[in-house]
Amino acid sequence: MRVMKKLWVLALLLPLTAFAAEVPDNLEPLPEPPPPPPGVQDEAPEPEVTITKRGEDTVEEYRINGELYMMKVTPRVGKPYYLTKEDENAGWSRNDGVAQPISIPKWVLFRF
Repeated sequence: MRVMKKLWVLALLLPLTAFAAEVPDNLEPLPEPPPPPPGVQDEAPEPEVTITKRGEDTVEEYRINGELYMMKVTPRVGKPYYLTKEDENAGWSRNDGVAQPISIPKWVLFRF
């Protein structure tokens, strides 16, 4: 029991030692980083979202650089779901948003 009390006191006093450390007087601010090279973007591009009605369903199309990569389908009745493009040659896979989508390997072994 005495050991536990000592450990608790040590655990409470250990963070206080960080505040007691002295800061040197000769600190200088870091220089500004150089600008990024030309052609490099700082941020990821924002997707372009187009909302359309198909019958009673609402479809939101997400595009980056003009390429359609995801669609969100909101039916009139039921939960919305997502259609994502797996790769350029494959079709669309459905994702209900609850679990990670299953990625099926699609290796090309032979071409005739």
